[in-house]
Formats: sequence, C-alpha cells, structure tokens
Amino acid sequence: MEDHLSQVLTADDVDRVVRRISHEIIERHQGAKDVVLIGIHSRGVPLAEKIAAAITGFDGTRLPVGELDIGLYRDDRRQRPTARLGRTLIPVDLTGTQVVLVDDVLYTGRTVRSALDALSDLGRPGRIELAVLVDRGHRQLPIRADYVGKNLPTGSDQRVTVRVDEIDDESGVWVEDL
Repeated sequence: MEDHLSQVLTADDVDRVVRRISHEIIERHQGAKDVVLIGIHSRGVPLAEKIAAAITGFDGTRLPVGELDIGLYRDDRRQRPTARLGRTLIPVDLTGTQVVLVDDVLYTGRTVRSALDALSDLGRPGRIELAVLVDRGHRQLPIRADYVGKNLPTGSDQRVTVRVDEIDDESGVWVEDL
C-alpha cells in the first residue's frame, strides 16, 4: 500500500466485522433460511460470499448469494461511458424473499438507489435490507444501512479504499486525503 494512506481496518478487522454482521442477520431473521444475499459489484460480491460462509459456519444454513451489476442503472452513466459492466446473477426467484444487499462503502446513497432500481426489474422481494462494510456518511439520498461494519466519519475531500483478497490480493480499509 502507498505510504500516504491511513489503514483503518486490517484483514483481521474485516473478518471480525463480517462475522458480526453475519450474527446480526441471523438474529434479526431468527435464523437465515429465507435470506438471499446479493453483492453489488465489485467488492460487495466477495463480501456477500464471506457473510454467507460465516452464516453457514454459525447455523448450518447455506444462503443463496447473487451478484448485481448496477452499471445500467447509474445516474452518472453518461459521465462514465467506458465503465465495464459486470454480470448480474440471481440464483433464486426473489419474489417474497428477504434480500440483504451487500456493498463495501455507503457514501451518497446513489449506488444503493441504483441497486434498488435493478432489483425491481428482477422481482419483488418481501423485504430488502442493506449491509455495508463501511458507512462514511455524506448522504445525498435518504438511505441508511441495516448492518454496518464500521461507521467512519470522513470528509468529502477524502477517499475510502476497500480491498478484498479475492480481487486485490489483500484485505483491509484505508482512508486517503485527496
């Protein structure tokens, strides 16, 4: 990592946060048998898979895990014409299910709004909740997470970088002053 970044969560911290969020999901749903986890590309997907693995380890329930690409639903699509689209893979019918959207950082709320729009084209879940590794504040939309790994008050002149082993070959959270 670059020297000008300040690490706020180590790989062990991320693992602890994932385990805590997993326990909170089990507690809120009195088990997790009717829950579907859907990770928002790109780092929300491996985080959703880690949460699912932790839940399986805690109570034996194997949760379906989906992937959601929101590229076509973003309100800044025209400003990002070269952005590559990922895949959307939803392993079950969402109608009536308890969906937990998973993302790495909650900031303005626009990514979550796009994800909600995308989900509405894929089915009608009974309930949608949001789990994030980091909530950094600065909302532009009335959106809040149901499960938060770490509240990290930041300035709009800072960048939060999340890395996960599956994509970046290291895991942790860093803050950088711009």
